[in-house]
Amino acid sequence: MEIAGAHAHHSKDQTTWRTIALAFQTLGVVYGDMGTSPLYVFADVFSKVSIESDVDVLGALSLVMYTIALIPLAKYVFVVLKANDNGEGGTFALYSLICRYANVNMLPNRQAADEQISSFRLKLPTPELERALNIKETLERRSSLKTLLLLLVLMGTSMVIGDGILTPAISVMSAVSGLQGELEGFGTNAVVIVSIVILVGLFCIQQFGTGKVGFMFAPILALWFFSLGSIGIYNLVKYDLTVLRAFNPAYIYFFFKKNSKDAWSALGGCVLCITGAEAMFADLGHFSVPAIQIAFTCVVFPCLLLAYMGQAAYLMKYPSSAERIFYDSVPDALFWPVFVIATIAAMVASQAMISATFSCVKQSMALGCFPRLKIVHTSKRLMGQIYIPVMNWFLMIMCIAVVSIFRSTTDIANAYGIAEVGVMMVSTTLVTLVMLLIWQTNLFLALCFPLVFGSVELFYMLAVLSKIKEGGWLPLAFATCFLSVMYTWNYGSVLKYQSEIRGKISMDFMLELGSTLGTVRVPGIGLLYNELVQGIPSIFGQFLLGLPAIHSTVVFVCIKYVPIPVVPQEERFLFRRVCPKDYHMFRCVARYGYKDVRKEDHHAFEQLLVESLEQFLRREAQDLALESNLNELEFDSVSVRSRDSGVTGGNGNEDLRIPLMQDLILDETGTSTSEEVASALQSSIMSLGEDPSLEYELSALREAMDSGFTYMLAHGDVKAKKSSFFIKKLVINYFYGFLRRNCRAGAANMRVPHMNVIRVGMTYMV
Repeated sequence: MEIAGAHAHHSKDQTTWRTIALAFQTLGVVYGDMGTSPLYVFADVFSKVSIESDVDVLGALSLVMYTIALIPLAKYVFVVLKANDNGEGGTFALYSLICRYANVNMLPNRQAADEQISSFRLKLPTPELERALNIKETLERRSSLKTLLLLLVLMGTSMVIGDGILTPAISVMSAVSGLQGELEGFGTNAVVIVSIVILVGLFCIQQFGTGKVGFMFAPILALWFFSLGSIGIYNLVKYDLTVLRAFNPAYIYFFFKKNSKDAWSALGGCVLCITGAEAMFADLGHFSVPAIQIAFTCVVFPCLLLAYMGQAAYLMKYPSSAERIFYDSVPDALFWPVFVIATIAAMVASQAMISATFSCVKQSMALGCFPRLKIVHTSKRLMGQIYIPVMNWFLMIMCIAVVSIFRSTTDIANAYGIAEVGVMMVSTTLVTLVMLLIWQTNLFLALCFPLVFGSVELFYMLAVLSKIKEGGWLPLAFATCFLSVMYTWNYGSVLKYQSEIRGKISMDFMLELGSTLGTVRVPGIGLLYNELVQGIPSIFGQFLLGLPAIHSTVVFVCIKYVPIPVVPQEERFLFRRVCPKDYHMFRCVARYGYKDVRKEDHHAFEQLLVESLEQFLRREAQDLALESNLNELEFDSVSVRSRDSGVTGGNGNEDLRIPLMQDLILDETGTSTSEEVASALQSSIMSLGEDPSLEYELSALREAMDSGFTYMLAHGDVKAKKSSFFIKKLVINYFYGFLRRNCRAGAANMRVPHMNVIRVGMTYMV
């Protein structure tokens, strides 16, 4: 398996130059969206408020300046970026962090063994521990709170996908609209047509892996920010230096006092200056916290402030230029270079949001909240660069529809604000929960975070919600659609898993069948894929009934995603023995993180699985021999503690992983005892090669491997019970059934060869 080591840059020994290089690269990936906001912010604000005095310009400028300082700088740079999940950011990363500490995942497949993964454990401080434990117990006890938390996360993810539709539309249209005042006869229809052509080209090149475009165009974005800052200083010095008075927040009060209702509407335009702030957290996995912090505080923040101050200075002298303030404030000699850079910057900003949408969908799929779709990995080196064809063409169609219907950046901006603020409010709620549950922050400080930032975001949300009739309904419609799909998929998957648990085959029945399983055992390895992490799935009974023979070695394979970004390859497989030794039946849980990439072909997977199984058998025999020798010595000064329960043949529900001897606690005076233990250990290892049962089992495994692998899959339908409510029947039988029929099939999703597949149909009544 190839698991790219993209997290090496998170190490503490990063050099200063490496951090600076990463900070430079963030300009091309993280800050494209926020960097292009000067194209349309003031144009949208002053479409709601007419400029009649200096108070209008200074009040709007002060609003923009303090919004950028409060949300991206204070909230994200100094607080939210620290709430990362082993270097990963975003809504689902926060959710997985919470799921790891409190068992709030709706899918009941968590195992105690998962907590032994090196990157799973959390280092918790001691203060405020009792309160954190109370919150943990409350979340785990109440299913309604689990559902509410899941809905909150899904709503935030739905808003991000909505951003993936609106960002390309507004960014490209804003850049192209600069030609309206420059070329004669270039009207609204021309803007729409050119924008659609650029959008189609943008989405068509996604399949070539344009994740690296962000890195290649980092110099372009750096030039763009330099242009913003330089033009801002030029306008500030040439037209009106007195706009620096906007640093006084009193002008915000004067602005609202003068314009009242119109100022409240203009507040929805001000929020556009922080579009893309969530990308600082969502794209954290590609960079590091210091890199993103340095880039924002040293480049993005000052350049954006200078750009807005320069536009405000220009408006103080030419208030009638508000409709196309950005291009009017650019010196005539620089118009075409700036236009080209702005168009490229808009495309890069769109690219970053499209890639973020792909990442969100992949994480949702890994955590069981999105139908299975085809994922293409576009980079052999960076595992985060992916392409999802279905989502790509869906986003393209929606973008074209938005541009064609709205035909104006102002109307699209009305829709854009709701999606942005919605994601921010979800992040505020989840980070507050992380503070209380995991960081165990002082209660006063933990509550200050949602009180300060949550109240500001609430005001912005109320302002943008007032524009529902003017286009604000669009992101709400998108979010509702995606939320319905995601929650239905999760709801149906949980019910199906619970049905599988109820239908497990009992161990008594297996013992009655005997080692032949009531049929003929032929050489070969049968890999039966299912979702159960323990027990024998009911589908195995269907195979026993439907096949004239069964393989000499049967492995129940479960592909399981755990709530961590990456599972180390050496900790990938979790083996157990199912039934007594002569049955030759095992369970293999293959564990993946939500950022892991499954690039292995079936040959590599088979080889790795057999090698791991051989290692399991050897260590199992070694530990049994060691245990036997220690029992014969009968000494009391040595305390033996196994990592797992001992291997028994009678109960397939026990955690029969490789039992290891973790600690031998020696008595201070027992030197002779330690020598006996050492000799016992040595003799057990020496006798291991002479163990006839082990040699027989290993030779049987190799013979089965030489005979080939067969993949046994269930082709299952999920139906609601006849006694279910009408709504449940409608959701499960039709909506969830439609999603299952049209998502990616099991064989393709499991990456198994079609020639070696046996399918058995089964209906799950939920």
